[in-house]
Amino acid sequence: MASTQQLETLIDLAQRETDDCAKRLGAALKAVNDAEEKLNMLIGYRDEYGRRFDASQQAGITPMAYRNFQAFMEKLDSAIQGQQEVLRHAQSRGEMDKKQWQDAERKRMSYSTLRERAEAQALKVEAKRDQKAMDEHASRQAFFKR
Repeated sequence: MASTQQLETLIDLAQRETDDCAKRLGAALKAVNDAEEKLNMLIGYRDEYGRRFDASQQAGITPMAYRNFQAFMEKLDSAIQGQQEVLRHAQSRGEMDKKQWQDAERKRMSYSTLRERAEAQALKVEAKRDQKAMDEHASRQAFFKR
């Protein structure tokens, strides 16, 4: 079994890895949140523009204004599709970073468990040694009291 000093080194390295993964996960979650906000903003803008167009259409609209509206809506739809792709990519990255963080945390916990077992084993050995010494001491005293 590895010494506790070696395990401490491994735990420190695993803790650094876990911290790095947590930072990347935080950044990935922020990117997902930002992408969602942009997507919702684009959808809201598209809906608002459509409502305004409907209102202006009731008042009468020129064919040129109608073509401009269609072209602008196509650009908005394209932007929304692009932002949906950005969001999917950000979510995928977030899931990957989450898995890496979980793996790093699992490794750190495994090393901690090994250290605890090594410490428990060392205590057991020390207790056995103490018990043996006490038994020998008691045996000698009983022998010399005869």
